[in-house]
Amino acid sequence: MAAMEKSLVALVGMGTVGTGVARLLLDHGDRTARHAGRTLWVQHVVVKHPDKPRDADMPQGVITDDLQRLLQDPQVKVVAHLIGGLEPARTIMLQLLESGKDVVTANKALLAEHGPELFDRARDLGRTIAFEASVAGGIPIIANISQCLAANQVLSLEGILNGTSNFIITNMQEQGVSYDQALREAQRLGYAEADPAFDVDGSDAAQKLAILAHLAFGARVHWQEIPRRGIDEIQVNDLRYASDMGFSLKLLAIARLRDAGLELHVSPTLVPKGTPLAEVRSAFNAINVVGDAVGPVFFHGQGAGQMPTASAVVADMIDVAVGRAAITFANLKLWSQQPPRVDLSDHAHTQSKYYFRFDVLDQPGVLAQIAGILGKHHISIASVHQYDRDKDHATGTVPLVIVTHRAQEQHTSQAQREIQQLQVVKTTGERLRILSVEGGN
Repeated sequence: MAAMEKSLVALVGMGTVGTGVARLLLDHGDRTARHAGRTLWVQHVVVKHPDKPRDADMPQGVITDDLQRLLQDPQVKVVAHLIGGLEPARTIMLQLLESGKDVVTANKALLAEHGPELFDRARDLGRTIAFEASVAGGIPIIANISQCLAANQVLSLEGILNGTSNFIITNMQEQGVSYDQALREAQRLGYAEADPAFDVDGSDAAQKLAILAHLAFGARVHWQEIPRRGIDEIQVNDLRYASDMGFSLKLLAIARLRDAGLELHVSPTLVPKGTPLAEVRSAFNAINVVGDAVGPVFFHGQGAGQMPTASAVVADMIDVAVGRAAITFANLKLWSQQPPRVDLSDHAHTQSKYYFRFDVLDQPGVLAQIAGILGKHHISIASVHQYDRDKDHATGTVPLVIVTHRAQEQHTSQAQREIQQLQVVKTTGERLRILSVEGGN
């Protein structure tokens, strides 16, 4: 029997994900060979500190701190680019492309920030960039949107795209602990960084949404232009009140095609219990996609972690090695200089049902004052709940929760500011979007 063909590959970076990739390629080479029709042979692993102990037993002489050794090896055509941040990640990716390498990356921040430059350069050089692992870890959402759903016009995306935030929210909802307590637990278990800001303020989810919006809708939007709010100010009592009314809270990244354009935002959102998104627990990710032909399709899985992300990287390496990724990359024209296929809608005009909570004095006439302001801003009340059990006897206040019918973002924001100025309202309160049962927002 003839020996199986080898494709020489390399890794740049061998942190958590890089180690997982190395283990898959070394320990399960037969598995990847079956799918690729060839052996993916690790020729170089470029790292900062080659003497550092590794959890993958690499062959002698493979690990190096000399990037030039890789760049000058014409036999290596596929490189897994597994370093985070913007620099030197950007410079290294450009060097890899210019030296004739196709690149597989898990760095969503790099694509969100420098996608147009990197993809244009790859096209100029006849090279390929594959990036399944950059969004939602082990969930194959990139391939599904760009290939499997190609017969569809995607109408909407609703995603839980940050596992850290989902873990914190789940802990708050199920254990009744505060945000600070849930964050400390996430940090202890390794789900959250020492500085968790990028995860909990919605930035990470916005970067991923910018990538998905480009794939699904041809949108050209910088992630910092996407309106976003995180979970770091969420109060555990609001989770309890929402649960009483049949909702779970999730940090949702939403893209929705409207007559006025593409609606994009990231925000804590109440989701009806019993729907798939509401049941996504812990550090898992999920994306609900609606296509005009296929209807709703739901993807759920581990959105981060060593082996789920490594799984996506190796799948991309196989696609690149056998030539499938090059065909897809050339045809998609991702981040090209073509004009966007869709304009963005004005976020101020987006509509949703809303949850309001204010801590108000327990006296007659309070609801009439609040309802008057809501009415002035064209906001109709669907239900009112007063939680006397949580009365603060020191201040004489009780939580008042109002659920509205559909209203515009700008109107609810203006109304909240005015209501907070009332003498009978003693806290800034809370305002949360509600995802409607039919999937609208």
